[in-house]
Amino acid sequence: MTPSTHPIGQKSAQTIDIKDVISLVEDDMAVVNQTIASNLDSDVALINQLGAYIIQAGGKRLRPVALLLSAKAADPEAVSVAKDPTLLAAIIEFIHTATLLHDDVVDESELRRGRETANEVFGNAASVLVGDYLYSRAFQMMVEVGSMRVMEILSRTTNQIAEGEVMQLINCGSADTTEQQYMETIQSKTAILFEAATQLGAVITKQARPVETAMAAYGLHLGTAFQLVDDILDYTADAEAMGKNVGDDLAEGKPTLPIINAIERSEGQDREILIDAITNASRENLDRVISIIEHTGSLAYTARMARDQAALAQASLAVLPDSIYKNALSDLAEFSVARSF
Repeated sequence: MTPSTHPIGQKSAQTIDIKDVISLVEDDMAVVNQTIASNLDSDVALINQLGAYIIQAGGKRLRPVALLLSAKAADPEAVSVAKDPTLLAAIIEFIHTATLLHDDVVDESELRRGRETANEVFGNAASVLVGDYLYSRAFQMMVEVGSMRVMEILSRTTNQIAEGEVMQLINCGSADTTEQQYMETIQSKTAILFEAATQLGAVITKQARPVETAMAAYGLHLGTAFQLVDDILDYTADAEAMGKNVGDDLAEGKPTLPIINAIERSEGQDREILIDAITNASRENLDRVISIIEHTGSLAYTARMARDQAALAQASLAVLPDSIYKNALSDLAEFSVARSF
């Protein structure tokens, strides 16, 4: 049972076009892309080559989009006269890109977005070092914003992302990982950057703290929903559409929610198969593992959790005035659980 079967609102997966959402900030994203390109300009050729390789790999750049939409939803007029939202959006993308470089090295990943990962092309050492460069470059760009509040949010965020990465590393190969441990990991590792992006949309437009808090909550729930759906897609999506191999999480020994829940619900040989797959980080019995996860209802359970998170994200938008940008943020929450890629 995939999340596309269970949209959280009135729209279906077929009627939610993420391009329509992104089109509302198309001009701003053009500036963001220019800012990214200009800040990747280094005297060190390898930095330019590797940085361009992963930045240009595609993707929807949803974190920068979420920041821009949040800023416009909070105060469209404030955004129209400020350069900071696009600069912050570029910073968010730099941080995200750095985490991808480090993630792929730690996970020994070979594919991302349908092509070889940077570590496969350039090697692990280059990927780690350029990831470090992107992190440090992001902080240089933060100084340009000239806001201690921005520095506070983003320094806390990058620190928590690192903690989430370590938490995930500790849990790898552990069939004893609990749902609570897993949720703490994905909120630290993935959702926290969405939270920072949407919170900054409120900060840069000088919103009151209750609005800032609500927008931070929106991002945290949105990011959590996205990660939960990613966990489902790892067992159900088409490899070509997903841009990576099916069962990669299993092959990396990652106990994500579908298999954590399935272990809790299964018994006997089925339970042993799941525990063995996680402990040995093997997709040798992938078809059987998927069958057990489906049979126990764990995919449906994870889909419900994702829908709950997306609904909480939508509820957080109540503090904003009605606008096309607020609607777009709501649609983004819908898309997070309706998508199949």
